Amino acid sequence: MGLLSAWKAGGTVDRLSLAGSMLGVAVPNFWLGPMLVLLFSIQLGWLPVSGRGSAAHLVLPALTLGTAMAGLLVRMTRSSLLEVMGEDYVRTARAKGLGESMVMLRHVLANALTPLLSVLGLQLGGLLAGAVITETIFAWPGLGRLMVQAIYSRDYPVVQGCVLVIAVTYVLVNLLTDLAYVWANPRVNYGDDDD
Repeated sequence: MGLLSAWKAGGTVDRLSLAGSMLGVAVPNFWLGPMLVLLFSIQLGWLPVSGRGSAAHLVLPALTLGTAMAGLLVRMTRSSLLEVMGEDYVRTARAKGLGESMVMLRHVLANALTPLLSVLGLQLGGLLAGAVITETIFAWPGLGRLMVQAIYSRDYPVVQGCVLVIAVTYVLVNLLTDLAYVWANPRVNYGDDDD
């Protein structure tokens, strides 16, 4: 959506994606989860309310967790792409006769990827924090729900273990994000230079 929104900036798709992403960012997951349950599980009867089993059990928790993060990523993708689209090398690529889709994929998206990786890495870390609420709402057996149950029962070693796993995962995600910078932009160099 961010790519389409930047490609057709100012159009209907751009306005709808910006409105949808703003709504996605504004609605908290502790409110969105129960509203999705009311609509799709109780009113329409399409999806199960809670628990784990088939792929249908994943739909509502995934929507709850992913809506805010997708909204932020759409907005960041759009702004990053629009910034790169104004660069001289993009105009040069168009002047050489490259098609618009090739310019967007090879030149614009490739050079706008670094800030998107930063946001994506932070979002994956934030996903762990949001999972605590979402797993509790949907009775999904996971690390977040285990931590909430351990807090209620004052099982401090389990709480410490859960926090440690979340912290280590957050550090590993940030490490992978830094390594992805080098993949996305070979000019990034983390080595010691004597320059």
